[in-house]
Amino acid sequence: MLKRSRQQQFNESLSDLLYRYRGVILVISVPLLLICFVLLLMPSAGSQSDAVFPSNRKFLPNYGGTDPSLNSYAVIFDAGSSGTRVHVYCFDQNLDLVHIGKELEIFVQLKPGLSRYANDPKGASDSLLPLIEKAENAVPQDMRQNTPVKLGATAGLRQLGFDESEKILRAVKDVFKRSSFKSNDHWVNVLDGTQEAAYQWVSINYLLKTLGKKYSDTVGVVDLGGGSVQMAYAISEEDAAKAPKPSTGLDPYVKEMLLMGTKYYLYVHSYLHYGLLAARAEILGTSKDSHNPCVMAGYQGIYSYGKTDYKVSAPPSGSSMNKCREEVVKALKVNESNCNYRKCSFGGVWNGGGGDGQKKLYVASYFFDRAAEVGLLDVTKSVAKIRPSDFQAAAERVCLTRYRDAKSIYPRVESSNLPYLCMDLVYEFSLLVDGFDLDPLQEVTLVKKIKYNDALVEAAWPLGTAIEAVSAAPT
Repeated sequence: MLKRSRQQQFNESLSDLLYRYRGVILVISVPLLLICFVLLLMPSAGSQSDAVFPSNRKFLPNYGGTDPSLNSYAVIFDAGSSGTRVHVYCFDQNLDLVHIGKELEIFVQLKPGLSRYANDPKGASDSLLPLIEKAENAVPQDMRQNTPVKLGATAGLRQLGFDESEKILRAVKDVFKRSSFKSNDHWVNVLDGTQEAAYQWVSINYLLKTLGKKYSDTVGVVDLGGGSVQMAYAISEEDAAKAPKPSTGLDPYVKEMLLMGTKYYLYVHSYLHYGLLAARAEILGTSKDSHNPCVMAGYQGIYSYGKTDYKVSAPPSGSSMNKCREEVVKALKVNESNCNYRKCSFGGVWNGGGGDGQKKLYVASYFFDRAAEVGLLDVTKSVAKIRPSDFQAAAERVCLTRYRDAKSIYPRVESSNLPYLCMDLVYEFSLLVDGFDLDPLQEVTLVKKIKYNDALVEAAWPLGTAIEAVSAAPT
């Protein structure tokens, strides 16, 4: 009885204490429960490794703010056939782009490209000095020694001989070593065309925030450079398994990429000699120094590309949209019977089979530039919807224009490009319709920059390689 009485008194006193201090207990227990709940939701350490490229870098969970001292910078030089551009990016520890001053990206370009210095390697490397200075001004001094500087040369240097391009690259490596950035000889090279295309696809889908989603939610990309054109889009795992093997020595048509925790099968191909400037040479070559119906009426001159000069003149009747298209189709080798696959684009190349990943197509670089120059889009906008038939309609107008009148009608076009404006527009239309088999009325998106959070970022392959450079840096 005594034990029972004491137990009863203890229970009563405990109940009284709990009731008396119920407010204090509530104040203490609620935060504890919230902390436990947050810890439960946090991803484990093992799940933090889903970076865009395989790496040893760990990204911290985003709590709504970041420590600027943990930010990483990357300086990427894009050495194209028509000019050299430098891109400076800054990422937080979650691989999100953050501002450099008021901009999300520092972008500066200079002309001509490195390939114009074929016999002057020092001149080529010295041409980068103003761009290096701009990049150094953008990166805090105490962070420069840990900031990777990379250069990817594209189609222009690819077309130079090995010895000439190697001398230029060696001179660039020496200049980078004298800069305040972190350099590595392996970071200065001629980009493989499929690398360029894959990086471009990563860049655009990163900015659109479609990475990590299913492949059918991503967009396909056609990037028309000066020396080459690239096509890249995601395909299904089933289609990837059935992808044909390319000819010996060529890159595979499909790349596997782990992006934001999702595996993608990326169809990618780079068509060397079919960038806009290189295609002019191919088209002029079909006429073998005779009159070419793609040349604007009243013009006569020389077009130089690579190490070859082409005589350029219009027929007495002037340029013609339809006759020019015939020359373009010859240059593209659309009708050649060397396609060994069920579906080919041009030149006997497998086209990836199409599918959901190609339904939403973004077209970039010279597609955007020429459209802006002839009034197909608002030049104040960085993204615009268009159809291939719009290029055809613009070409029909331009091809009826005489060279002497062209400058006043198309003031945004550089003088050196005016004689070839008819040719360029016909080529862009034919490339999409005859080459890539798009419906002339299919809507595509012209893109120069993409809005990312509150800023516009250049939609170019250097962002993809910047992500790789930062991801691979040790923390």
